[in-house]
Amino acid sequence: MRRLFILVVLSLAASSAYAQFPDRPVRFIVPFPPGGGTDALARILAARLGELWGQQVIVDNRAGAQGNIGTAAGAKAAPDGYTITFAHQGALVINPHLYQDTGYDTLKDFAAVARTTEMAFIAVAHPSVPAKDLKELAQYARQNPGKLTFASTSAGPHIVGELFKLTTQTDLVHVPYKGAGPAINDLLGGQVSLMFSNPTSTVPHVKSGKLRALGIMDSKRSPALPEVPTALESGFVELSNVVEWYGIVVPAATPRDVVQKLSISVLQVINSIDVKDRVHQIGQVPSPAGAEEFERYIRADYERWGRVVKASGAKIE
Repeated sequence: MRRLFILVVLSLAASSAYAQFPDRPVRFIVPFPPGGGTDALARILAARLGELWGQQVIVDNRAGAQGNIGTAAGAKAAPDGYTITFAHQGALVINPHLYQDTGYDTLKDFAAVARTTEMAFIAVAHPSVPAKDLKELAQYARQNPGKLTFASTSAGPHIVGELFKLTTQTDLVHVPYKGAGPAINDLLGGQVSLMFSNPTSTVPHVKSGKLRALGIMDSKRSPALPEVPTALESGFVELSNVVEWYGIVVPAATPRDVVQKLSISVLQVINSIDVKDRVHQIGQVPSPAGAEEFERYIRADYERWGRVVKASGAKIE
């Protein structure tokens, strides 16, 4: 009886401790440098969450190793809800299959809070590439094995390029970059031929005519580039659901009531009209999902990209 009483008291004390959560500033780890699409979304979310909670949400950029460094820091944070981590598809479900040691275990070290946005990848090319869509790109690449190069800025774009090679049975040369800025500069200058990217980085250059969009890797056209055909329209079913998603995770041991409070707050923010408008302006698409749905989504995508990485033979030491 005494033990039961103590457990009840401890449970009530824990509930009371989080009743006013958060009652102090929250750290928001973003595993990429300032200036990119991840950072832009994180700062939109941080500002609105801060307003909602009446507490400062401090963006902490921890870049390096294609998102591994910051994501590992998030996994090792105190599991109290006061450190949240930007969930990047590449870092969570692709890197673990590419790197021998990322510093974290996606399926064991994190609890999903909420998915925020999704973006279908887009294939863009320097105007010197003689192709108008994905079908023509595949045909040209088959006729000229090893001639075309594709830039990547993280694990996602890299493995999407590998998936394109597998699907089309083509030989493209991978050229890795440390960030979107240098990669796009070289693509604009013709030093590399192609890039499989999220729209945030490349749509402005497509609209200005400096780059050519060859295809949206989805089954539906993009509102940002409605004239660009989809992979499905080009006859590539396997490339018609290739999206990059973002969200928020916390350490796995974070109390469930805290995870739920965070999830409700994030969903409230991402569903607000003004945030949706700002998200669209940076080339992303709101795709809210709560903690349980996001957890299932992460696990399914982890398995899917594991198969692609294994088939491609790609590894990063």
